This record gives sequence, C-alpha cells and structure tokens, in this order.
Amino acid sequence: QVQLAESGGGSVQVGGSLRLSCEISGDSGSGYCMGWFRQTPRREREGVAFLNLRSQYTKYADSVKGRSTISRDSAKNMLYLQMNSLKRDDTAMYYCAAVKLVFGTECLDVRIAYDYWGQGTQVTVAS
Repeated sequence: QVQLAESGGGSVQVGGSLRLSCEISGDSGSGYCMGWFRQTPRREREGVAFLNLRSQYTKYADSVKGRSTISRDSAKNMLYLQMNSLKRDDTAMYYCAAVKLVFGTECLDVRIAYDYWGQGTQVTVAS
C-alpha cells in the first residue's frame, strides 16, 4: 500500500512552467504504474501522464504531449510532472495516482484503474 501527497501547484501565467511533485510513502518498490490526473468542476477527472516504474514506459494525453514530462526520483521516493508552455485549459486540480502492477509493461490511462490517490494540488493558469 502507498500514500501519495502532491505539492507544487500554484498560479502561473500563460506560457509559464510548473513542476508538480508527489511524495510516495509506504511501499517504495517499483511494481507500480504511476499517473497524473486532473479535474475541473466542468470536466471529469482525466489522465494526463503515466509512468510504469518497472519498464519506464511513459504515456501522455494529447493535450499535454510535447509540453509535459513525467519522471521519478527513486532515491527520494518522488514523482514529478514538469509542465511547460502552460495554457488556460491546463487550469485544474491535479492528482497523483498509483496502482500495483500485475503484469505488462504499459499503464492504463483511466481513472478506474488506479487504487491510490493523493489529495490534489491546484494549478491555475491566467493570462
């Protein structure tokens, strides 16, 4: 079992950058898929970026592809989401999520597949 705690959100101007952090505690092994999701009052929670800790497979939503990078620092038990060239549409609550791997080298990109969630960190992008 893991516990997740996000940080790093805030207010930023269009075109700016942010790095979101997720502290992972509990099981520090590599047998997990990690994901970043985001949600607004008007949009359902959607997957943004995913990382298979065992295979290092990554996947990004089309909306952030080329602008975002998901990474992990295993020594610090941290997961990151670097977001660049931020747009107003990136405004959302961002959540870190994890699911124990059973098999496979990829990660599912749907909310229902993930068992562990953080409390979220708010990102607001203003012009």
